[in-house]
Amino acid sequence: KQRNMHQPSSLKEDRLLFPVTGYGLNDCRDEYSNPRPSPVAGGWIGADQEEEALRRKLKYFFMSPCEKYQAKGRKPFKLVLQILKILIVTIQLVLFGLSNEMAVTFKEENTASFKHLFLKDYDDSNDALAVYTQGDVYDHMFYTIEQYLALPEKTVGRYAYVYNVGVNGSALSLCQQYYKKGRIDPANDTFNIDPHVVTNCIGVNPLSAPTPGLGLDYRNFTLKFHKLINVTIQFQLKAINLQTIIHNEIPDCYTFFITILLDNKAHSGKVKISLDNQASIKECKDPSVSGHADSYARVWFDGAVLLVCAFSLLLCGRSIIKGIILQNEFVKYFKTSLKRDVCWGDRMEFINGWYILLIISDVLTITGSFIKIGIELKNLSSYDECGILLGTSTLLVWVGVIRYLTFFQKYNILIVTLRAAFPNVIRFCCCVAVIYLGYCFCGWIVLGPYHVKFRSLSLVSECLFSLINGDDMFVTFSGMQESSMLVWVFSQVYLYTFISLFIYMVLSLFIALITGAYETIKHQTQEPVHITDLHAFIAECTDTASSGKFRGIETSPFFCNFSLIAPQCLYS
Repeated sequence: KQRNMHQPSSLKEDRLLFPVTGYGLNDCRDEYSNPRPSPVAGGWIGADQEEEALRRKLKYFFMSPCEKYQAKGRKPFKLVLQILKILIVTIQLVLFGLSNEMAVTFKEENTASFKHLFLKDYDDSNDALAVYTQGDVYDHMFYTIEQYLALPEKTVGRYAYVYNVGVNGSALSLCQQYYKKGRIDPANDTFNIDPHVVTNCIGVNPLSAPTPGLGLDYRNFTLKFHKLINVTIQFQLKAINLQTIIHNEIPDCYTFFITILLDNKAHSGKVKISLDNQASIKECKDPSVSGHADSYARVWFDGAVLLVCAFSLLLCGRSIIKGIILQNEFVKYFKTSLKRDVCWGDRMEFINGWYILLIISDVLTITGSFIKIGIELKNLSSYDECGILLGTSTLLVWVGVIRYLTFFQKYNILIVTLRAAFPNVIRFCCCVAVIYLGYCFCGWIVLGPYHVKFRSLSLVSECLFSLINGDDMFVTFSGMQESSMLVWVFSQVYLYTFISLFIYMVLSLFIALITGAYETIKHQTQEPVHITDLHAFIAECTDTASSGKFRGIETSPFFCNFSLIAPQCLYS
């Protein structure tokens, strides 16, 4: 008789609850492989009390938390813990987000202020500030220094100079870099360049702290335009971010490292001017806020998050280890009693991928929480690193909620469909990536000099991906310069072929792969069910969760002695 003639009807109704293993593979359920014992009662040779106990262990291991509660009265500790972790991790992320937003906003607003203060004729609408004459270069250079010297009288904000950080113990460094030897003669098409770079610097101090040899000497600073590479003006300023008081946080002290660059490396007659601002955050000395006492509530809360995540990490790791131990017990029984090997698909069902996801999330949260505590105590200023860790961990925590939805057949369709379509989608994406990269390199090389969206590989990739989604099509076409008719014609062919290929063919085929997998899963009820050896072995156990026969299950001595939940031996 065929195997599917005698399988329990519950398997037909609830088989979406089982993981879809080995999509497209037949190593576990090939109808034409070696004959296998029938899963009907008595089909497994040598069934005894030990075999029945193993079946109950396996059935209990793959139960949902609700079924485990019915089977042994075991409380769903991990479920409650994950719900608690979702709440506190999300709260932690929101609190950090507010603090990070204030820090980033403070830096960006100060950067905008510095550009208006130190860059002559700066316009917000056009960041590409440039000058074209030697006089303008000197004017912008001297303007920056004079604005710096008069900063206390000019600025609305409260800034302080930082001394002894520049050349010769000065507060500001004015430097020029040029080639050691340079002679260019376009008339005769000749040049003589020594590529070694020479740096020449002078220091400038504010008038409040005069230093011999430093002061108005910067006006005697002569630039060697015929071999000039760039001019840099570097200095530091201190400020305090007072807006954090609104969120009951002690204000931070900032040190801004400002670099103004006049770039002439192209020697094209255009000197580009830019300002770069880097910030360092540290704890202020003797902070005092009237009516506000030192509060370490956030640090204590971060400590609580650490404890919960550490506990979750131990429980998930414990469950994975128990699954491996039970897998070895099942493999050993098959090999010794039935003289058969267990296929790889059945072995992998004992390794719960959701637990691995939660372990990764816990590790990221623990690491991010330590960094956040360092930020709260003003020992660290790694806002970006902390944000990436906490943001990714929160994403994984919320994705992990799907595991509990998969216990219900109506909500399981998304995971089952993605799991079934994943292998074919990966193969399809590999083929598409080759074509996509070809278009990226071609667009960068040919269209880069003529189109602002193709100036770098990253910009090309962003532009083409936007075109796949139907964004900025007209802007991309109209932005092409017509200085070269041949390149313009090529750009039209390039864009039309890319859009036609990826939107009408590639994207449609990609959607068809997902739809095909969904249709396959949806129509499984109309096809014969091919269950694996593991599920067939478990199906022999007809005991229900509420039968009471699972309460006497014994576990391995390791977990009886070192249970993390309760003194009794528990399976999860």
